[in-house]
Amino acid sequence: LLFGGVKSHKVSVPPERGGVLKMKTLICWIRDKLCQERPEMFTQGSTVRPGILVLINDADWELAEGAESALEDGDEVSFISTLHG
Repeated sequence: LLFGGVKSHKVSVPPERGGVLKMKTLICWIRDKLCQERPEMFTQGSTVRPGILVLINDADWELAEGAESALEDGDEVSFISTLHG
């Protein structure tokens, strides 16, 4: 629904000043570039909405620094909805 039925994307996102790409920048980039419908279902400000589990290289992003986590080239980020109906 949000991403046109595509479950996986391989993207290259430009880093912020200083050469670092943080999760909050990636989330906003995804919202602006990939989200095709109802971006409010994906984001709340510069983070994901409650009910979306975020994994960086298969580890909960809360174990790192959440939205402030710095990403490296080749990192795999997953967004999993915990809400269903």
